[in-house]
Amino acid sequence: MNFKEIKSPINTETIDCLKLEKKSGKNIYETISILEKVANKMNFFLKKNLDKKLEDFNFMNKNNLEEIIENQEQINLSKSYEKLPKTTSMAIQYLLKNKLKIN
Repeated sequence: MNFKEIKSPINTETIDCLKLEKKSGKNIYETISILEKVANKMNFFLKKNLDKKLEDFNFMNKNNLEEIIENQEQINLSKSYEKLPKTTSMAIQYLLKNKLKIN
């Protein structure tokens, strides 16, 4: 899943409930429940990727226990993940842009 292909707002945005219902074909409660599950999967995927990338930095630091260096690459990686929009916003945008099919 490429999270950069659909632009999601970083800030909170108001979305019409009727618009979400219309896109999903379900009532608002079912739609929110489905979007929550999708957002949780996205969050798990993002966390797994970040943990995998940070594991490489931990391995490097274990080799040099005496030497603690501020790693600029690690800081930039963390900042890039912090700048990503919330997974709930991404799930909503996937639904609104017809990238998410609900049966």
